[in-house]
Amino acid sequence: MKFEEFKYERPDFDVYSLKLEEKLNEMDNALSSKEFILLFDEFNIIRNNISTNQSIASVRYTIDTSNKFYDEENEYWDNIAPKYQVFDSRLYKMVLNKQYLDELKLVIPEAFFKVASYSIKAFDEKIVDLLQTENKLASEYSKLIASCEIHYNGKVYNLSQMSALTTSKDRNERKITTDLKMNWFKENEDKIDDVFDKLVKIRTKIANEMGYKNYIELGYLRMFRFDYDQTMVEGFRKQVIESIVPVANELYAKQAKRLGLDNLKYYDEKYEFASGNPTPVGNSDELVAKAHTMYNEMSPETKEFFTLMVDQNLLDLNAKAKKQGGGYCTNFMDYGVPFIFSNFNGTSGDVDVLTHEAGHAFQVYMSKDITQPECVWPTYESCEIHSMSMEFFAWPWMKSFFEKDCDKYYYLHLSSAIKFIPYGCLVDHFQHMVYENPEMTPNERKACYSELEKMYLPHKDYEGCEMLEKGCWWFQQAHIFSTPFYYIDYTLAQICALQFWTRVQNKDENAWNDYVKLCKLGGTKTFATLVDSANLISPFKDGCVDFVIDAIKNALNSIDDQSL
Repeated sequence: MKFEEFKYERPDFDVYSLKLEEKLNEMDNALSSKEFILLFDEFNIIRNNISTNQSIASVRYTIDTSNKFYDEENEYWDNIAPKYQVFDSRLYKMVLNKQYLDELKLVIPEAFFKVASYSIKAFDEKIVDLLQTENKLASEYSKLIASCEIHYNGKVYNLSQMSALTTSKDRNERKITTDLKMNWFKENEDKIDDVFDKLVKIRTKIANEMGYKNYIELGYLRMFRFDYDQTMVEGFRKQVIESIVPVANELYAKQAKRLGLDNLKYYDEKYEFASGNPTPVGNSDELVAKAHTMYNEMSPETKEFFTLMVDQNLLDLNAKAKKQGGGYCTNFMDYGVPFIFSNFNGTSGDVDVLTHEAGHAFQVYMSKDITQPECVWPTYESCEIHSMSMEFFAWPWMKSFFEKDCDKYYYLHLSSAIKFIPYGCLVDHFQHMVYENPEMTPNERKACYSELEKMYLPHKDYEGCEMLEKGCWWFQQAHIFSTPFYYIDYTLAQICALQFWTRVQNKDENAWNDYVKLCKLGGTKTFATLVDSANLISPFKDGCVDFVIDAIKNALNSIDDQSL
């Protein structure tokens, strides 16, 4: 079946709640672990059907946020999803109190029990109405971003399309289009401030209702941070400031020299080479065809995976009006397939999506035989290892995508990996400050972001752009609104992915096999165990950051970037 043929049917909550209730009662009365497991499988079939319909509705809504039917369905799921969490919570409490718990642990993946424990601490029926409000506010931000229309040179652009123009060879056009983009945020500044202020307040209220002093404690539970805590994250950020920020500053200085500039202005930063940024050759259909060839040649597993993605129309890639911004990967449990969503805009980012989101999709496809829904996907920082590493495993095929620009792409991709890490830590640090001080005013939050920016991105020069000068860059970062604390994950994963890159460069024959093994494990194990299983070094281990960055720095220094 192709994606457009997937049937969507809103589950009747009254009917499904009775089914779940009945199955939970049977499980509660199960006299043996064997009987319990059989009933558990039946319970998961019901849950997977619910999640499949929710995913179909969500994907179709994000493809066209103006679609009245799916707009209403999205609103419905914002309301009803927290009510289904009640049944998950009952399940978790029941499992952890079973007299044959040790026997269950021999059959059910270990990570499930940690998810169960953290979920109990993060949810209570008394916060359902607050969760509904939180969902609505997050959707309000997404819908506002999707509504963006910017008029330029007789055409109308959304934010994704406008971002492509901000990398123009013409410096004046870069400035004009960047300013137009930021002017749109200025026009909507009050709306964005209001939505975020309400999100901070409602999340703080949820945390307080659950007995936590602030949302940070609850946020770490929601993110299932099993193997590390706030103190370890602070230590990692400190390493980044000491070891990576100076390297990133050198890269920005080299970039300015390549462009013949004394320093980079805010509209120069995404423009890397005087001869133009590397641009993929071909339209979206041609890029997908090249990706198909790449995955056919990469391995038998990727060949099977990507052929299915193409044959079943499981990719929606082009930017268009009323489409939600960004990119993501999701899956449909009943069909055993993933889905890739993106906004192609004619930049090298289009190829990055075909490798990054395909890394997520490949993992979930390799994990399709895991029936426990909590264990199909790992926690976010582990998920991002799959995606970021796939970007590097795809390097041997980049010539077909970029042709004469291939060397520029290699340099850009590797240097961007380094430049990104300080920004990722900035976003994380900012969110900690926001939720430690929930009573901050919108202007105080902007000032806070601006101060942190000076620590992590000291090269920034926003002179002439009011919105950026006062600390509004983060308005563009959807994660801050929709999934708080989901960002340090990218930086941790990047350290792991760069280890795979180094292993490939050193012709480590086991690198790909370790990656496939990692994907097959899905979310059956925790982050630390998954990293170890792939023969990687934990980013939290002393010396890991320096070891990885030194290798990448040496590789970049060996390239004559001024000639690119």
